[in-house]
Amino acid sequence: MLPAGLAAHPVEPARAAAARSLLPSAQTVAVLTVGGCSCDLVRPRDPDPREDERHLRARFGRMRLPRDEIIRRLERHRRRPAGPAPGPWPQLLAAFVAEHARNAGPTLYILDFGDPPPSALPPAGTPSLTRTAAEVRARPDGWLEEGRPVLVVR
Repeated sequence: MLPAGLAAHPVEPARAAAARSLLPSAQTVAVLTVGGCSCDLVRPRDPDPREDERHLRARFGRMRLPRDEIIRRLERHRRRPAGPAPGPWPQLLAAFVAEHARNAGPTLYILDFGDPPPSALPPAGTPSLTRTAAEVRARPDGWLEEGRPVLVVR
């Protein structure tokens, strides 16, 4: 069960098919978010929202996104879940990931920035990192690497 404030959204069919090429036994392919984006899951927000947005604007700029798209994504980033924050998101995510591996079996996680197209996923056969549930719990801030598939096993 997802921690309060964390949501899972199914991905479009093309992206799901690309992800299943990396883990054919996958039954569900979803994006995990806190509010409108996943930032809280992978890095602490700067207490100064302008610094947070400066960081995101720089990354979106390197992606050469048009200004209106950058604004749309920043507005999505600003959406926060209702109610008080339940705690440190990386630790809550790690606990969920470890429990999910125990109950559902091996699960693949991919940290991508933005909304990459299915073709941006690593190709089938790309070696993934393998982490045990215990490793994920022990390193909630370091088990997931951007752009690299991570298979979490019991």
